[in-house]
Amino acid sequence: MSVSDLADSRAATDALLGMLRQGHWTPHAVARFIWRAADRSLRQATRRPRALVQLTVLHGLMLAVSRDRRPGRRWVATSWTLSVLHMGLLEHRERLAAADALTLIRANLPALPGSASRWSGVLAIALDLADGRLARRQGTVSPFGDYADTFADAAYWTWLTLRHEPSRTVRAAAITAWALPVVTVTAIGIRRGTMPERPRPTLLRPAAAMQCVVALRHLVR
Repeated sequence: MSVSDLADSRAATDALLGMLRQGHWTPHAVARFIWRAADRSLRQATRRPRALVQLTVLHGLMLAVSRDRRPGRRWVATSWTLSVLHMGLLEHRERLAAADALTLIRANLPALPGSASRWSGVLAIALDLADGRLARRQGTVSPFGDYADTFADAAYWTWLTLRHEPSRTVRAAAITAWALPVVTVTAIGIRRGTMPERPRPTLLRPAAAMQCVVALRHLVR
């Protein structure tokens, strides 16, 4: 069975990472990994036309209201690309859930009007709580939403801290809380040839505490 025909997203990812590891991460192995991953991603996207349309419309709306500066537009374009390439994580679902849309909106807050508002951190926390409760209530929890939530946190809170936080200590803590775990998990997956488990909630509490600290400091400043 080829990688592109594997139904389970985790099995497919493990197969791709295993192929990369067996190739000893040579340029040829990396190129084959990228080609196979892109091929599977495109196949998964075409199998979910409704979700593809939803992603495109949602990002199109955010692009229309995004800030005129290029970073805002690049941010939205990057979000759309990454979302499309990971549509296989929707698994049995053929469309986005409302919780997924809220997560993607949160991830794109830096590109939207009012991103520098002192209330933006509070809004991000509210969206985070809302998408989690909505996903559990509607039974729409999926690997797509799970990983999108992790990357949305890393993207938004790292951006807010580096862009608006004057304290070097807080900025360093933000990198440790959000960006470093994402890089570490990715490196472990590539090294071992298997997709690591997502960090358990107990390990995410320091990041949640950092969100409150950064949001409060941004609110009162």
